[in-house]
Amino acid sequence: MSHTDPPSRKSLQVAIVGGGVCGLSCAAALQRFGVSVDVFEAATAFTEVGAGIGMGPNAVRVLKEFGVLDEVLKKINPGELSPKGFRYFSGLAHHELLYEYSVSPEDASITLHRAAFLDALVRVVDPRATHFNKRCVGLAVAPANPHRVTVRFADGSTHEADVVLGADGIRSSVRDFVVGGVGRRAAFSNTVAYRGLITRAALTAAGFKTDVAVSPACFVGPDKHIIVVPLKKGELINVAAFAARHDVPIGSVTLPEGKWVEEVAREELSREYDGWGPDVAALLRCMPGKVSRWAVHVVHPPLERYANGRVALLGDAAHGMLPHLGAGAGQGLEDAYVLARLLSHPDASLANVEAVLKVYSDVRRPRAESVWEASHRAGSAYHFRGAHGPSKEGLGDIWKPVWHHDLDSDVESALSTLRQWGAFPAKE
Repeated sequence: MSHTDPPSRKSLQVAIVGGGVCGLSCAAALQRFGVSVDVFEAATAFTEVGAGIGMGPNAVRVLKEFGVLDEVLKKINPGELSPKGFRYFSGLAHHELLYEYSVSPEDASITLHRAAFLDALVRVVDPRATHFNKRCVGLAVAPANPHRVTVRFADGSTHEADVVLGADGIRSSVRDFVVGGVGRRAAFSNTVAYRGLITRAALTAAGFKTDVAVSPACFVGPDKHIIVVPLKKGELINVAAFAARHDVPIGSVTLPEGKWVEEVAREELSREYDGWGPDVAALLRCMPGKVSRWAVHVVHPPLERYANGRVALLGDAAHGMLPHLGAGAGQGLEDAYVLARLLSHPDASLANVEAVLKVYSDVRRPRAESVWEASHRAGSAYHFRGAHGPSKEGLGDIWKPVWHHDLDSDVESALSTLRQWGAFPAKE
């Protein structure tokens, strides 16, 4: 994976809606590759909701290419960039080890707090290109120039650009433009996640026995599982406890947006896991008195396209997925990589940018949809749905195609298609 051409001044003006991890990563890449970009964030400052974020080997490679990895490593112990396996324990009774997924030495990954990751990105994005208090409420073709797009904001202001990229998450407003206003496609997955941070010292004092200081662990049981991930050299533990209904189709239940994230009493979480084993009971006793309950939403059914004219989607706005492989952020970074490579290509121009975004969509959709499906299968296996459950037979090498996808081959395929279409000149 390489992009060695020196940055050149590009005439394209790009607007990114959304200043989270995905939007800022894309901005950092475009600026690094010489493309003019502005980022519009709805909040008063760059903020990320949530606790830990995982970056698998595929995401780590993209961060390195973007020139961001070194800044990220400054936020953590550099030794935490290392191969990390995953262990699955029964959540019941004696917590037997059911499956241990071992990784190769080259499969280095990192997990860090979302706020720390965002702070690292902020340091590499030109602050003059960032704009706050800009909540997008709609897009339209610019009335005076059909080759530009107007972004409308809640404060009544507007901004015109040659290209608009929607990195505005699962509640995306930009998605309405891309899909032609046919449904917002954010569907309740019938899964809730209780999230919290606790200290390892508190866990130990509570009688927790399982070693979670170095590598993640997952406690599994019927229709529920708990992910435990160490942060800050194992001193802090990120907890995500999931409960799902598999008998209800995704999207058949609609929740008001005010119910997507709520603070609930710890007792609700304890009731969900009543009867589970002693380590789970100890873990839940250490959770805060109030925990965040997230109604996990996904993009479903899959979008027919990620681009429409001069507007494209990336990250959760395009393919929000279940978090059961920790792959969602990595897919957003892959989107950003392909977009940045194509938009910064010497042959990309105002005249062919719609073709560039179309081929981006054609290349990325099959890849992201395959990871979406794998994440869904993983959750079913964790919950003992299917023949094998969380075992070697049930999970196997489910991470391998996620972590070892050849993005440069995707870029070359996209460039070849653009030449076949006549959008880019043929190679001499």
